[in-house]
Amino acid sequence: MNVNTSHGRALEFLRVADLYRLGHLPTERPHRATRELSRLARTDLAAAVETLRRVDLVALRRLDRYAARIDGLARSVEDTLARGRRIFLCGCGATGRLSLSLETLWREAGRDPESVVAFMAGGDVALVHSLEGFEDHPERGARHLEELGFSDGDLLIASTEGGETPYVIGATLCAAELSSNPPWFLYCNPDAVLEPTVERFRRVRGHPGVRKLCLHVGPMALAGSTRMQASTVLELAIGAALLHPDTPAADVVRTLRSRVERVGLAWLAGLVAWESDVYRAGDRVHYTVRDFGITVFTDTTERAPTFSLAAFEPLDGTPAGATSLCYVSLLDAATAAEAWTKLLGRDPRPLNWLDVDPRTGAGYLAAFDFGAGALERRRERIPHATHHALRIERSTAGIRFDAGSLAHDVPAADLPPLLQHLLLKTILNAHSTLVMGRLGRYERNLMTWVTPTNGKLVDRATRYVRHLAAAATGREPSYDEAVLRLFAEMDRAAPGESVVLRTVDAIANGNGSTPRRVPARAPRRRASSSSASPA
Repeated sequence: MNVNTSHGRALEFLRVADLYRLGHLPTERPHRATRELSRLARTDLAAAVETLRRVDLVALRRLDRYAARIDGLARSVEDTLARGRRIFLCGCGATGRLSLSLETLWREAGRDPESVVAFMAGGDVALVHSLEGFEDHPERGARHLEELGFSDGDLLIASTEGGETPYVIGATLCAAELSSNPPWFLYCNPDAVLEPTVERFRRVRGHPGVRKLCLHVGPMALAGSTRMQASTVLELAIGAALLHPDTPAADVVRTLRSRVERVGLAWLAGLVAWESDVYRAGDRVHYTVRDFGITVFTDTTERAPTFSLAAFEPLDGTPAGATSLCYVSLLDAATAAEAWTKLLGRDPRPLNWLDVDPRTGAGYLAAFDFGAGALERRRERIPHATHHALRIERSTAGIRFDAGSLAHDVPAADLPPLLQHLLLKTILNAHSTLVMGRLGRYERNLMTWVTPTNGKLVDRATRYVRHLAAAATGREPSYDEAVLRLFAEMDRAAPGESVVLRTVDAIANGNGSTPRRVPARAPRRRASSSSASPA
């Protein structure tokens, strides 16, 4: 099998596809309430904003049922710290960024800075530049945990929205072996759905040295986009246990839910229209922040992998290639190094696994400049565009959004920092999702611009191809046919083109070579935590 061809890579994926077929998981399924989201984003922004708020509220109401278990997590945190041991927070993608966010909030609260250590797949650089592919490797999660000095008595709190991420599972099982303090494993799909089909989850589920906490709150507003409701409830649960252990979790959840219910969001429609119009004109938006840097960085970073956009680019003087639609500056940071330290509340911790990926090195991380001079450097790199400023900062009222002629204060001054950040997260999630909807970056509530860079995302793209091809032609292609077509179109797609929509068009129009017959597969293999990335 020649894996240097699209056909060979497709066959290699199909050989292990059962490891990644996750369309039955609630976090991957389309939400009934958002079936018209792409249309509403284009035609009725007020209704679109309200639709997303209702989905957030449903998730927060469902979180109430887990309050007692979250209180148990809080007791584990308190017991660990009382013994002089450390708390480690681990995740991948959105859960990795929420882990880093919580470490930052811990440090900003003036707690012992060495007591909480957060890490994510790809290292700190993945906070602002997604490193896809790391999540498929459990051994990397274990290696990362050990390199950080995790030892007996320390506590790992690991989170994976789907409950099946190999990197997080690898770290969890490693922690169970290294420490007599059993790790916590948090996820958002029910055991009854995961256990029969995902063998790597069963390894955690059946391990007597792992404490499990399922926060099942239903499908995401945008199918599979776990940066939204799943990461919100996970950050709230872990944050409540870590930062407010003396307050019942039910009260913390209720406080945020009440604010999301009461805060007015009619103003957000104007901001969504403004930012999407900036991009349609070929211009750029520059976010400037001081107090909420980690949350603004999280949302703006996650737009790239979710909607197949150019990621934040280094500003180190290298020739400009693809440039991101938006960028971020920390107002009080004079240099790139200072920006990283202010963003994280500590010096960055690059992996320096240059044998695995050169982007994990300290030099690559240092090339990203999010200091006060970033706006001028972006103007130099993209001289043909107008760079519009959007400032987000703490105000007397709470959280202020200021885009010049558009400005609004969100009442949040009475909330603790954790809940201020989570309220801002829900607003930014809605904002960026609707901006992308107006730019045509999803269809209905399906992420049709997903970039299939790992096994999970190849499966997601394949499911969308099958669904949309059936709607277009009246015939649903088989899974194998859709995969073969998808890999062929990956090689043909132009930069910035939707591979999913291109594949649907190829199937509908009969373009491209007829897929060759797929050889008989090996006997079905249950999902293993030791699989490497197939793509």
